[in-house]
Amino acid sequence: MAQERILVVDDDQGLLQLLKMRLGAMGFAVTTCDSGGEAVALARQDIFDLAITDLHLPDRDGLAVMEELLLIHPALPILILTAHGSIPNAVEAMQKGAYGYLTKPFDDKEIKVCIEKALAQQRMGREIQRLKSLVQELYGLENVVARSPQMQALLQQVARVANTDATVCLSGDTGTGKEVIARVIHCNSRRAQGPFIAVNCGAVPESLFESELFGHVKGAFTSAHDSKRGFFRSADGGTLFFDEIGEMPLPLQVKLLRAIEEREVHAVGADRPTKVDVRIVAATNKNLEQAVKAGTFREDLYYRIQVVHINIPPLRERRDDIPPLAQHFLKASAKRMNKEIRGFLPDAMQKLMLHAWPGNVRELENVVENAVIMSAQDMITADLLPTISQSMDNQVKPLTEAREEFERRYLKEALQLTGGNISRAAQIAGRYRADFYKLLKKYGLHPLHTTETASPDSQEDQRS
Repeated sequence: MAQERILVVDDDQGLLQLLKMRLGAMGFAVTTCDSGGEAVALARQDIFDLAITDLHLPDRDGLAVMEELLLIHPALPILILTAHGSIPNAVEAMQKGAYGYLTKPFDDKEIKVCIEKALAQQRMGREIQRLKSLVQELYGLENVVARSPQMQALLQQVARVANTDATVCLSGDTGTGKEVIARVIHCNSRRAQGPFIAVNCGAVPESLFESELFGHVKGAFTSAHDSKRGFFRSADGGTLFFDEIGEMPLPLQVKLLRAIEEREVHAVGADRPTKVDVRIVAATNKNLEQAVKAGTFREDLYYRIQVVHINIPPLRERRDDIPPLAQHFLKASAKRMNKEIRGFLPDAMQKLMLHAWPGNVRELENVVENAVIMSAQDMITADLLPTISQSMDNQVKPLTEAREEFERRYLKEALQLTGGNISRAAQIAGRYRADFYKLLKKYGLHPLHTTETASPDSQEDQRS
């Protein structure tokens, strides 16, 4: 770790030398100066982790110097050096933004404790920023591995809804990445700095669900030895993610509905409800509409969580995503295991492309991780991958037929994505408009047949 840098400002040269020696012995990099003007100039040129300044400087008032330093670096902790008779001025300095003050004369122990407390706040701030950057790196829209037209369209939908407070319901098979998309929504929203709390509705016992969800006060029931905040209050200011919401017991569904609508929760044993500010994102691998008809899911809750519905297609329906996802998982696994593995041999990638992936993205990740563990070479070979079921082999179509089927589906989705605008669809596809139009003609497609309303541009395209 790089040395933390401290700026010391005082017109007493003896004190400057003493502080430089003492702070240097503590492991800090120390820069000294004897005037406020020089301190401000240094702060403009360099970044410091802490500043220590005297209240009385020859060229200007110490409070003015402190204010200028804070204008340059608002988060800079500043300690004020003062004599006993100037303590009221030091208190005024703290009211104006100083972290604390040291009275002269001071001993090594006192100054070390004071500096460590001030720097602890800085270190925490840097760590929080590092974690935020890491989360953004993992869950920023631009970092989601998605090459297929289906996932590109899905991410555009996510981008539109993320920065709202709309309730979102994600549907899709197990392992398709619903929680990842939920985190992407959270990390690209105005609530990104708030908590993201995930609740697995199928894993919480029904008898504990209300307490886990809304919290309880101490003594509310026999085993309530301490108070508990509950998921809702823990997610205050952020996002509450209900995974597999279709597994939630019916009696709890009405209480969840009330909490969402009234934006308040009533902890078990509490005298009054507590206001909460959370955004709800739900996910399910069930058909909730059928669950409503079967009486296992409340109709009013169904409509309340379906404000925005996003369906995540299974991996077998977006095979274009398999190569980049496999390479992404390989890179991550190889890094964790400190192995030099560059990629997949062609027959290995072909095997991945033909597999049915009933476990979807989660299964692909596990398969790649296992291959990385077992590999003794710098490339993944086909023998390290699972055997493809015969039923899947029998479903494989001739290459020409499969390619034509893909092209036709791709063209339709490109037109739907652009509202029937041929010029924009051709640009997305990386084709000249004339070539794109020939492909439409080849497959008997027409913009008006692939989207509900064609844009004026698309109609102009058709006349040209």
